Amino acid sequence: MIQGLALSYEGSGGGAVHTIRIIPERRLRSLTGGLSGICGRARRLGPVRADADWHEQRPVPLGLHLPQIVAVTHSPPNTLTALFHGALTSASAQPALVYTGADGGRIELTFAALQRRVDATAVVLASHGLRAGDRCVLHLANCVEFVELFLACLRGGIICVPVNVLYRDRELSHIVSDAEPTLIVTAAEHRPLFAADATVLTVEALRDAAAGIAAGIAAGIASGSAAGASEPAIPLPPPVDASPETPAVIIYTSGTTGRAKGAVLTHGNLVANARHIVDAWRITGADRYLAVLPLFHVHGLGNGLCAWLATGCTMMLVERFDHARVVEWFTAFRPTVMFGVPTIYVRLLELPSDTAARMGQGMRLFVSGSAPLPAHVHTQFLARYGHTILERYGMSETLMNIGNPYDGERRPGAVGFPFREVDARIVDESGATVPAGAVGQLEVRGPNVFREYWRNPDATAKAFRDGWFRTGDMAECSADGYYTLRGRSSDLIISGGFNLYPREIEELLLDAPGVHEVAVIGATDPRRGEVPIAYIVADAAVRDEELRALCAAQLASFKLPRAFIRVPTLPRTALGKVQRHLLPPWNPGAVS
Repeated sequence: MIQGLALSYEGSGGGAVHTIRIIPERRLRSLTGGLSGICGRARRLGPVRADADWHEQRPVPLGLHLPQIVAVTHSPPNTLTALFHGALTSASAQPALVYTGADGGRIELTFAALQRRVDATAVVLASHGLRAGDRCVLHLANCVEFVELFLACLRGGIICVPVNVLYRDRELSHIVSDAEPTLIVTAAEHRPLFAADATVLTVEALRDAAAGIAAGIAAGIASGSAAGASEPAIPLPPPVDASPETPAVIIYTSGTTGRAKGAVLTHGNLVANARHIVDAWRITGADRYLAVLPLFHVHGLGNGLCAWLATGCTMMLVERFDHARVVEWFTAFRPTVMFGVPTIYVRLLELPSDTAARMGQGMRLFVSGSAPLPAHVHTQFLARYGHTILERYGMSETLMNIGNPYDGERRPGAVGFPFREVDARIVDESGATVPAGAVGQLEVRGPNVFREYWRNPDATAKAFRDGWFRTGDMAECSADGYYTLRGRSSDLIISGGFNLYPREIEELLLDAPGVHEVAVIGATDPRRGEVPIAYIVADAAVRDEELRALCAAQLASFKLPRAFIRVPTLPRTALGKVQRHLLPPWNPGAVS
């Protein structure tokens, strides 16, 4: 055994130095999976520790035998504030954020300029009495102020509560009552949605107040004055020393099966998720990230924004996805990475073929999630854009769990493999693991999984089984390890004692020419208990008889939809998930 051997690694830009000491060989297998990612991102993510809590120890074939290996002396960034500090340290003068509003307005900020605006926002929050542990509701569309508020909340240990800007009285009253925020930030036009006695700051007032403070900070820097040219009435509060266990965000679930619950995500949850994404999808500071998803949703905030913080890349934030302007964005910004949802990719397929080909040339990665991506969209997108969309799977409570590989087959209809630090299993009602190819309940565990539901210990206890989070999704795992979702367990239809899963029927009907959208639900039936009903958005020329024949040829008889109900559109959440409970009721008497 060699004694005293050490290795030092320094990033290409003079980043943190990793000092390595000899440790037993078993540690090698927990370290090798992450070394390649560390070396490529040393400037952005900082040094990393190779111990058991960094990632799961999974066997890695090495082809060499070393008696001992290195342990890195410093810990990696384990809070979101540390990630932001890392970007500031290594890329302060680099473009951080480009924002374009629906009105065509444009703002460009370096990381240093963004920091000044975040500090100014922190002063405004302090002036409204917010302290560590308080909650701040953000009822906002995508805007620069949303990013600044999020970072200012993290800086002060304030728990950020992003809320869907489309929510109205009933939804908002429940969230406000449950979260008990010290402050609500919203647009002036939405102020009437909140109680008259609620403490509300309009984003317009925030913008005005923070602008003056930020100007003073900038002037102070220019003059060499640490205090700034104009000292704010309330000084900049010192940053809170957060830990991985510190709550960062409360994300309220959609509440389609009941009142929304607040999933508490910690700094550690969000950092682990960012690390998973950056490693798996090869995101670096050289990428240009087009952020089209709403920041009030976990997809836009927990994935997109946190990956941006972890790498220090340049992000273009748009107020909302606009099919009419997407070509303009691609031309002006030249993105390399974009996260989207199925509805966005369906709209992108409407662009002319030559335009699609040009847009695809500069791109490196398209990612889809939040709802199943139909197989035909995969195929058509590859033909038109030259890219295979990478589909992944996550939840508000867990962030990202599973994803198709960056290298290797991105299988249409499947969501891929668990991320390196994530464990997944498929079990039956008793908790026993089911064999490959069998449908069961999907459970996951890992550092990305949330801590608890806000002030709801009963719901928290029901959500876990022996340390595994019960996702509520039905899934199967192929013999070669690909996971495929088969719908929500609550969507399971039991007809005549047989289990059937809506997605199987939906995917078949989506293959029919002229059918654009499908949602299958179970309707009460006096003889069979439940029967499947298909709600479709289709061309007028599509005949029910043709759809029945298609299903009869490829499905078991108990899976055949009892009726095909035409609807102009399917009710969806902001991120594209079908709200099945809002579909019109089935009237058996109206069907022959």
